Amino acid sequence: MSPLLDLQYRLEYVILRVVVGFFRLLPLDFAAGVSARLWRLLAPLTPRHKRALENLALAFPEKSESERRTIALEHWDNLGRVSIEGMQLDRLLAQEGRIELADAHLLSRYQGRFGPAVGVTLHTGNWELAVWPLARYGGQPAAIYRLIKNPYVDAYVREQRRQLYPGGLLAKGKAHGSNAEGQRTARLITDYVRKGGRLGIVCDLYDKSGIAVPFFGHPAKSTPVPAMIARRVGARIWMARAVRIARQSRFRIEVKELKVPRSGNPGDDIRAITAAMHAQFEAWVRERPEQWMWSNRRWS
Repeated sequence: MSPLLDLQYRLEYVILRVVVGFFRLLPLDFAAGVSARLWRLLAPLTPRHKRALENLALAFPEKSESERRTIALEHWDNLGRVSIEGMQLDRLLAQEGRIELADAHLLSRYQGRFGPAVGVTLHTGNWELAVWPLARYGGQPAAIYRLIKNPYVDAYVREQRRQLYPGGLLAKGKAHGSNAEGQRTARLITDYVRKGGRLGIVCDLYDKSGIAVPFFGHPAKSTPVPAMIARRVGARIWMARAVRIARQSRFRIEVKELKVPRSGNPGDDIRAITAAMHAQFEAWVRERPEQWMWSNRRWS
């Protein structure tokens, strides 16, 4: 790394810490509300608003343009709140009543004999919290995340999320200065689950090397990684979503177990699992369209 680039990264890190420090001076709900209003005002001026509207038109052709614009604004409101919640994650997790688990009975019966598990979620509500049930009932979950280019910011983000992911964060992409971590990720995550680990993956984004499965009536290339790992090592797949309650920083986490077929054809099984996963994602998005991240790329 050149001295000039290192200086740039350090300055970016300092700015981040100043911004985070300011918003941590404010009560969580107040700060989240201010951020939500700013995102509603400013985000529609960006190119990603156009993408959100295009995705909404693809998913909901039966809705009016006005209805789709309302959903797009609500989705920015949600993302504005998520940005602040990430800065005060420790407080959100510590405050009684912020998180409730709707399906506790499904996980409590496995407590102490949970076995290897893959937890999957989508960018809805506050998706980082979807792994919380695995942390509470399943031990030491790890997660796959997208590596942040700035190494100082990356280290800070890892540290701030240690409580949710005590098993660590495994980077998707190149390590800083080498290809080593990116090349090792697939083997690491498979070995981690095979040895009884619990792994969280957010897997509702477009994956150019993935397999096409139906999503809102259109083929969407999707990562087969959760299905491949679960089938290969005999792990359970748990699907979860963190639903925001009444525009507050309070959440209800809903959990479902996804059955993993193991026929004589691994390719068919992986495709079936991935399709079933996205069928559930679609059902969840239809229930709460304003909480899904429409500004992400999902279709080619």
